Amino acid sequence: MTKLEAIIQPSKFESVKEVLMELGVQGMTILEVRGHGRQKGHTETYRGREYSVDLLPKIKIELVIPDELVDSAVDAIIKTAATGKIGDGKIFLSKIDEAIRIRNQERGAAAI
Repeated sequence: MTKLEAIIQPSKFESVKEVLMELGVQGMTILEVRGHGRQKGHTETYRGREYSVDLLPKIKIELVIPDELVDSAVDAIIKTAATGKIGDGKIFLSKIDEAIRIRNQERGAAAI
């Protein structure tokens, strides 16, 4: 099992969610987060005053999926979320040793 964490633009979330569901991903956790990478935010003008917005809104998608789905999920996210511009996001992968469903104590891949 692999945990996939993807940080993407909010405007790309619905299309990424749809493509993941088409792949057979059954569960995901979605978080509204703020952060910045290399783009370091931007400046905006409000009521004649300029101010810096250094933490930009993003969506974080967390999935635990079987290893055989990892490559297709990563490819789908990249194809769907990429604009080619700075700030498109990141994908992080980590190995999961065990998963346990609390309701009935199922373990392993059956629990996801």
